[in-house]
Amino acid sequence: MTLPKDARGVVALDDPRPRGVRLNAEALIGRRARAVDASGIRRIFDLGAKMANPINLSIGQPDFPVPEPIKRAAITAIEGDRNGYTPTQGLPALLTAIRERTRDRAGWRLDDPSIGTMVTSGTSGGLLLACLAIADEGDEIVIPDPYFVMYPQIGPITGARMVTCPTYPDFRMTAERVEPLIGPRTKAVIVNSPSNPCGVVLRESEVRDLVDLCARRGVLLISDEIYDEFVFEDALEHGTCPTPARYSEDVLVIGGFGKTYACTGWRLGYATGPAPIIAEMLKLQQHSYICAPTPLQHGVVESFAISMRPQVDAYQRRRDLLLDALGDKVSIARPGGAFYAFIEVPPRLGVSGSEFVERALAEQLLVIPGKVFSHRDTHFRVSFAVAEDRLRAGLAVLSRLLD
Repeated sequence: MTLPKDARGVVALDDPRPRGVRLNAEALIGRRARAVDASGIRRIFDLGAKMANPINLSIGQPDFPVPEPIKRAAITAIEGDRNGYTPTQGLPALLTAIRERTRDRAGWRLDDPSIGTMVTSGTSGGLLLACLAIADEGDEIVIPDPYFVMYPQIGPITGARMVTCPTYPDFRMTAERVEPLIGPRTKAVIVNSPSNPCGVVLRESEVRDLVDLCARRGVLLISDEIYDEFVFEDALEHGTCPTPARYSEDVLVIGGFGKTYACTGWRLGYATGPAPIIAEMLKLQQHSYICAPTPLQHGVVESFAISMRPQVDAYQRRRDLLLDALGDKVSIARPGGAFYAFIEVPPRLGVSGSEFVERALAEQLLVIPGKVFSHRDTHFRVSFAVAEDRLRAGLAVLSRLLD
């Protein structure tokens, strides 16, 4: 049988859909989704896509390639047909590598049954699973301000109330600042060091005080350590990033591979900490993410043995370039890690952070307004994860605008 075709050669069948009747999809959207804000960073990305050749100091993505051994291991896994599911908790070899790293950094025992470990679909996936596992409607979670853009959105997704801890002007989330915010419904405190958007690294003493505070008050300390390998020489203590895990096995550590090894699109993270909480996170993962991508898990099994010091040293040099160019013009809390600086717009300019960013956009320069990361609109974020010549060009524009 030959089916009728229209002038374009497309099969023309009678359209069975009723005419004039369309689903009111807008009316079906629930309160939870409506309460979640879209990331303000996306607007800057969208604007940048429309510009011919912008100086992009906005993106929080490493500018070096994935290390060759990691790429080879992932490719080998794909070609070896290791593309099916792993156990929900993750590839056994990768779980062992994560536990060994935590032992080496924090002294946790490999055979401690009170500690659980799992591989997650990105660090963000781990944070969300953790908060879903512990928070009921009306419970509270304390987060820093400024914060990673995801943190406030955990509230409407989980039903928890996100309580912000102001950390201006030095962006240090200290026990002294957190303690007044802990109440009878507080379930957790999230600390991020090195931080996004500020790059600030807490001192060992500040980390230890937070651990002690949370232990006294019966609150879970969640340590978001996505940038733990990106710590500059002048912020290192004991040779590694200060981590709460060094002082307690009751901390939930959320880490990841994407920023460290430039494989952000692979969506690989991990969680390790109190076994009862990890067990509940695993139940949620079984019914949501299932497991992290299998061949990519194979790719990062040996990643902890790869030194990223050359890349970190390059970012430290770029940090120093930024401080030298702008340090006498504006207030900048010295970044000790990651690849960001959170810069105050001088009050003498008489403009908000958002208005300053608009001025930068007019100069073909992309930076992120501080209000994306904060209840205040006084700062802007610069990423120095860019080639040095582009960073110098961007700093020249900022210097001129700040004058």
